[in-house]
Amino acid sequence: MDIKKINAPVNTVTRDLDKLDRETGNIYQSVRIIAKRANKISIDMKQELNRKLEEFAYYTDNLEEVFENREQIEISKFYERLPKPTLIAAQEFLDGKLHYEFKEDQTSESEA
Repeated sequence: MDIKKINAPVNTVTRDLDKLDRETGNIYQSVRIIAKRANKISIDMKQELNRKLEEFAYYTDNLEEVFENREQIEISKFYERLPKPTLIAAQEFLDGKLHYEFKEDQTSESEA
């Protein structure tokens, strides 16, 4: 995921429900799709941040010593200013960038 190319708003935006359920025909399915994508984005962002901060990890037995690294602080601030995963996922959904499939209900097939 290229974080620098994210075209999502940083603040909360009121969404038009008609636009959200246009593709699926059901607002709850649309919200579920967005929620699943937001969870994936959140996990990816957290792993990426942890990888970057791992470079600055300093393991010591003395808890009184705290080292501040300017670059580490800048990386953390950058991730804090990014749009939230739910806003990114909602924007991707509205832009048609998400691919999703609905599995058929197997109980109705076995009864037939």
